[in-house]
Amino acid sequence: MTVAEAVLAEARLWLGTPYQHQASIRAVGADCLGLLRGIWRKVYGEEPEPVPAYTEDWAEPDHREVLLFAAHRWLQAKHLADAAAGDVLLFRMREGSIAKHLGIQSHVGAHPRFIHSYTGHGVIESSLSMPWQRRIAARFCFPEGAK
Repeated sequence: MTVAEAVLAEARLWLGTPYQHQASIRAVGADCLGLLRGIWRKVYGEEPEPVPAYTEDWAEPDHREVLLFAAHRWLQAKHLADAAAGDVLLFRMREGSIAKHLGIQSHVGAHPRFIHSYTGHGVIESSLSMPWQRRIAARFCFPEGAK
C-alpha cells in the first residue's frame, strides 16, 4: 500500500467524527488540522512537531500563513493541477485571506471529492465543487517512507 492509499484509507475511518476545535481523536472530535494530525500519527507514528494552541481565526489578524508554512516543512508540495487521491488541500476561505482550512482529496476526475472536518458538520466527504476548487491555495502529498 502506498502512503497516499494509507492516508485515504485512514481519512475514511474518520468520517462521522464530530467537529471539535483543536481536537485530533478519531470518533471523538477533530477540526481540520486535527484530522490531518490524526492521519499523520496513524501513518507515521509521532507527530512531526508540537502544535501550539490556536484560535479559530488562526493567524488571520497577523496575516501569517501558519498552516501553509507548516505544510511546506512536513509535506511535499505539488502543482495544483497534479491532483491525486490522498493529497492534502489547503484552502483560503476568502480571497486575499490566509490559508486556514484543509482536507484530503478522496476522488479525482469528473466528480472530485475531499474529506475534511467542517464546523457544524464534523468529518465529512464533500464534493470538490467549483467554489471549493477556487479556494485551493496549495496542494501537497504526504512524503513516502518518512518516519
